[in-house]
Amino acid sequence: MGSLSLTEKPHAVCIPYPAQGHINPMLKLAKILHYKGFHITFVNTEYNHKRLLKSRGAKSLNVFPSFRYETISDGLPESDDIEATQDIPALCESTRKHCLVPFRNLLSKLNDTTSSNVPPVTCIVSDGVMSFTLDAAAELGIPNVLFWTTSACGFMGYAQYRCLIEKGLTPLKDASYLTNGYLDTIIDWIPGMKDIRLRDLPSFVRTTDPNEIMLEFPMDQAERAQKASAVILNTFDALEHEVLEALSSMYPSIQSIGPLQLLVNQIPDKDYNLIGSNLWKEDTGCLEWLDKREPNSVVYVNFGSITVMTSSQLIEFAWGLANSKQSFLWIIRPDLVEGDSAMLPPEFLEETKERSLLASWCPQEQALCHPSIGGFLTHSGWNSNLESVCGGVPMICWPFFAEQQTNCRYTCNEWGIGMEIESDAKSDEIERLVRELMVGEKGQEMKKKAVEWKKLAEEATRPNGSSYVNLDAIINQVLLSARN
Repeated sequence: MGSLSLTEKPHAVCIPYPAQGHINPMLKLAKILHYKGFHITFVNTEYNHKRLLKSRGAKSLNVFPSFRYETISDGLPESDDIEATQDIPALCESTRKHCLVPFRNLLSKLNDTTSSNVPPVTCIVSDGVMSFTLDAAAELGIPNVLFWTTSACGFMGYAQYRCLIEKGLTPLKDASYLTNGYLDTIIDWIPGMKDIRLRDLPSFVRTTDPNEIMLEFPMDQAERAQKASAVILNTFDALEHEVLEALSSMYPSIQSIGPLQLLVNQIPDKDYNLIGSNLWKEDTGCLEWLDKREPNSVVYVNFGSITVMTSSQLIEFAWGLANSKQSFLWIIRPDLVEGDSAMLPPEFLEETKERSLLASWCPQEQALCHPSIGGFLTHSGWNSNLESVCGGVPMICWPFFAEQQTNCRYTCNEWGIGMEIESDAKSDEIERLVRELMVGEKGQEMKKKAVEWKKLAEEATRPNGSSYVNLDAIINQVLLSARN
């Protein structure tokens, strides 16, 4: 498709929700579409664009002339601190209220072919929770695919929010319901999900506020998804078959197209590796350190881009890791500790210096595929989960919020590749689980299971595999439909 003239080339505008865990998978999908012949406009918020420039430099934004970046305002007040993830509820409220107008203006600018030097926009791929784009797509009469960057089980959880409210299960009557066993209520009527407790559903149900934005926002976005040309998920059929089946009767055009990293890895042109999306500067020294370690000997510890903890929780994790006597690579973001800098006791640093590395950010996908990694202590964010599956690495889960609770439940109970930290992070429990993961019998079983899932993920993304075939169908039948 490389020889198409400017007006013939399909042009996809890709717009992620402005947080790291949403930008990463959207960028992977944009690379695949570009490789398959699309002109790409990738839309970040101005705030995140500044962060990207700071972490990766301007060169990383000019790899291909037909892969361009644009920005729109997120509608929030200017912030001086460009190292931090923005407040999620404020961002949800603001993107929904304020992003449609600047997005519409951007589309007009791109479609003004006298000055834009790009082909007219033929389709939109937007994050599932940026569904204001549906209005803009409808005005232009072009397809809009919504990319929910959650697991299928997480998406199903959000899709049930209205039912949960109607049945009086949420909002909670008062704060005592958080501790009196109420969250263990079994919800046995969700299609494709069994033995799910209220506590396993995306965590915004744990509110006592009837006007909680984080209860109403995902519910509204999941309902609006029914108007999309198609809904896509970064998962694969074998992993979440029952939930995907159930979702397909609610969203007829839903497709699983993951793990996207395995599809990106098939692109022969290595220039695509130059296009990156990390908003923190990566420390590639991590990989060199891992090269010097024995196979399956290191615990990788990373709580993702949004999780915050208290200083005392940080210290419990530190001593749990130290006392386990295992080697570890621990990623500690600059903003990991709530309202404070992440300070670790000097005794801890002294005791673990021979077998640990602390870094502020690293290329996680490469780390999890490194032979020396034997286990992953994670917050159960979906990207991390999937990257762990692709690396064949078992997990210890400490879910923080949103659908991480749902991912954790499935990882531990359905897929057999995880163990949950049940406490509020106590060092003795962390020590016990880390030992079990790395040298215990259950750890060995989980490792075997993780390697099986890895193989199934690889099968799904090979030619004729379910995800490979589904992505082709989305491209040919939906994204290119305006031209067929």
